[in-house]
Amino acid sequence: MSKLKHELLEWVQAILITLVIFLIYNFFFATTTVYNTSMYPTLVEKDMLFMVKLGSIEQGDIVSFKSELTLSEADYEGLNVIQKLLHKEGERKNLIKRVIAGPNDTIEISNGVVKVNGVELNEPYISTATNKSVPLETVPDGMFFVMGDNRSVSLDSRDLGFVAEEDIIGKVVFRFMPLNKIGLMN
Repeated sequence: MSKLKHELLEWVQAILITLVIFLIYNFFFATTTVYNTSMYPTLVEKDMLFMVKLGSIEQGDIVSFKSELTLSEADYEGLNVIQKLLHKEGERKNLIKRVIAGPNDTIEISNGVVKVNGVELNEPYISTATNKSVPLETVPDGMFFVMGDNRSVSLDSRDLGFVAEEDIIGKVVFRFMPLNKIGLMN
């Protein structure tokens, strides 16, 4: 085989391997960045997170999902150059929240107390008292009830309703930036 053919074959092989790795990564994994304070103190602005797209979602998991809110002009202007390449004004916003209740669970919020299936949740991760009330209701099949850890500022299921399973992008498993806070997420 000629030297040129051999080199060309090596390039094609390298490109194919890179493409396969890229496709596998995008099928099973995703990354996201925190843009607001709704998950404080667990997550803060500019935290960069690694997510898994497959697997079961359970109470207490932190998930990213496509909301019904859209990216405004002001939101778009606040993005960095790379983010502007990946997003456009008017598209659905991705939010990051904690799963409080899953399909067929009951949820009730009254006087700052969150109850799932009649049991008061122990929530050491929240930074502010839970405001807003939610009457006793059952989470429908294929849906989740989510809330931010910074309850006084979080826009979540108390305002937006349930999150459909198909709108969930992934479960947050690891924070990789900033380096001084790198580690697994609980």
